[in-house]
Amino acid sequence: MRHLPFRTTRSLRFSAPTGVNLCWPTTFPATRPPPEVFELYISLLQRCAAEKSIFQTRQTHLHMKQKGFPHLSLGNKLIDAYLKSGSVDDARKVFDEMPHPHIVSWNSMISSYICGKRNHDAIALYRRMFVENVVPDEFTFSSIFRAFSDLDLVHAGRAAHGQLVVLGFLAGNHFVGSALVNMYAKFGRLREARTAYSSTNVRDVVLATALIAGYTQKGEDKEACWIFAEMVNNGIKANDFTFSSILKACGNMEDLASGKTIHGIILKNGFNPSISSATSLLTMYSKCCLIEDSLKVFAEILNPNTVTWTAMIGCLSHSHREEQALSTFCSMIRSSVRPNAFTLSTVLGGCSSLALLEQGKSIHAYAIKTGLDTQRFVISALVDTYGKCGNVEMARVVFDCLPDPDVVSVNALIYSYAQDGNGIEAMKLYDMMQRMGIEPNDATFVNVLSACSNSGLLEEGRRVFSSIAVIRDSQPSKDHYACMIDMLARAGRLEEAEELIIRVEKPDKVLWRTLLGACKIHGRLEMAQRAAGKVLEIDPGDDGTYILLSNIYASLGQWKEVINIKSFMRKMGFRKDPAVSWIFDANKIIHSFMAGDKSHRLAGKIYKELEDLIEKTKCLGYVPNTRFVLQEMDELEKEKSLLYHSEKLAVAFGVLNSRGKSYSSIAIFKNLRVCGDCHNWIKLVSKVTDKEIIARDAKRFHKFRDGLCSCGDYW
Repeated sequence: MRHLPFRTTRSLRFSAPTGVNLCWPTTFPATRPPPEVFELYISLLQRCAAEKSIFQTRQTHLHMKQKGFPHLSLGNKLIDAYLKSGSVDDARKVFDEMPHPHIVSWNSMISSYICGKRNHDAIALYRRMFVENVVPDEFTFSSIFRAFSDLDLVHAGRAAHGQLVVLGFLAGNHFVGSALVNMYAKFGRLREARTAYSSTNVRDVVLATALIAGYTQKGEDKEACWIFAEMVNNGIKANDFTFSSILKACGNMEDLASGKTIHGIILKNGFNPSISSATSLLTMYSKCCLIEDSLKVFAEILNPNTVTWTAMIGCLSHSHREEQALSTFCSMIRSSVRPNAFTLSTVLGGCSSLALLEQGKSIHAYAIKTGLDTQRFVISALVDTYGKCGNVEMARVVFDCLPDPDVVSVNALIYSYAQDGNGIEAMKLYDMMQRMGIEPNDATFVNVLSACSNSGLLEEGRRVFSSIAVIRDSQPSKDHYACMIDMLARAGRLEEAEELIIRVEKPDKVLWRTLLGACKIHGRLEMAQRAAGKVLEIDPGDDGTYILLSNIYASLGQWKEVINIKSFMRKMGFRKDPAVSWIFDANKIIHSFMAGDKSHRLAGKIYKELEDLIEKTKCLGYVPNTRFVLQEMDELEKEKSLLYHSEKLAVAFGVLNSRGKSYSSIAIFKNLRVCGDCHNWIKLVSKVTDKEIIARDAKRFHKFRDGLCSCGDYW
């Protein structure tokens, strides 16, 4: 009677090797079973491994034990069959029963643990080898280096490298060399990675790509390009991962020439870029300010995935094409590609740039629907979006949903309070993060100091500025000094601000120009001339300084100096950015205005509305303040020019557009600071229209309600 390991041979498609007799006793004698029996089980286990059948492997193993077959004599074959069938735990049971597993089994177990993301188990087994006096070989090290790099265990990885050397293995071995390069590159230790690369006997695309990727991730993009050039010169053909990494390096350096060259290599070799390299390609063109080329690359991708859609949305946002970024996000949804947390945070960044509150709310609703509203990236982006849209209350509600806030989310909310001019809440949040053990970073201090500056909290600002050196164990940065100088200057402490600049080692032009801007507010001509001189010593071509100095002369009525500066600016080709205000209508269409602009299709109605508003505000005491007119003309002309500033036109359009509708507020935006005369006028408009008017300028938010502004006239 035949005693087969399985109930049927048909379902398992097993057949005995030629010449093997399948008739043996139900139990084996104590003596060694016949050689043909070993051969049969070897054949069966090889078949199990080839078919990757865990059921067949377990049945074979069970039959061997039931029939008294010394199954551990084929332990290495059993381990191999279990591992190839995907059951690393069954393999480990057999492994632990074996008195002396072969080195191949040790390596197979370690490799399987690593492939299954069980790096700690792999490392524990590797360390057990030394306890049991089992000598690792090159394959052991090539696997275990990956485990150390995945867990970022730098010290342990270097120790393993030392053991490799002590055991006398050559790092020049291809497998070991590749693993070492990859490990050190992931650690960011590129000097060691380069040494391992140089000592490897055979260099291939995997080895070179690991080093290129390491240099790119560490920001050493030029070195990445050198390795790529050396690789090409040695006749090594790049693969998709190589192109993806080197294109990232070109984009980081904004090196369009090299990027185009690599694009040419891809096309010349007939290489069909995958999604990974195509994504890097479109990102490279975007960083080189060729967004149209990015769009062309994106259009050629047949089935872009989430990463590619996200990259394209990010490219559009960074190119100041936020509306197109939002449109692309909608196309992504329609294409049935599901966004992830990075996608939503990227598109929310576009919403915050243009203060698109309604779109931000829609994305927030989508995040709740898809369960992404709990993701940290999304929450931080929502806090930032609501804050930059002037809805700091909602920003706080979202922030409070975080179970454990981190420095990014706290910074976003502090920035929101700074923009809103609520320095007290910003300080409370700053004190709270320290109680929670969240270490402030440079951005935290900039945001808190800006909040104190916008709110006139001078003493609180001094306390925060003094704490930087203690908390960060380093001196304040130039940005921190700029915030402190701005705070002192706003408070009229111009001499203190100048002394603080002098204390800075090699002060840059930003510090001096901050002081210069404050001199304009306070009419300090002599100090303004000193500050302007310092800026122009550092950067003779700084056009912003000439504009500020010209405005100071104009505010003091020194028109001859104004003419001289403007003549010089024309000669040098300098241009002053015109003031632009804009507003969104109910259909989310942007309506932009410049001073005296009559290009709008509703210009007649807008000007009529503006004149009505001016008459109504004059009844409440509005008198045009001609001090804010920076051109030489008579008083009547100055008054007339003030009446048609861009922000006044935007407000008039907002009032006109909201008539007969249930709008309780109007939101306008300006690329520069709100004019002082317009600020006073909008306060009165909020009273005569009984509407809240929100104005976001280059500095902060102003919320006008019932004749008052949230800034308290301090900005």
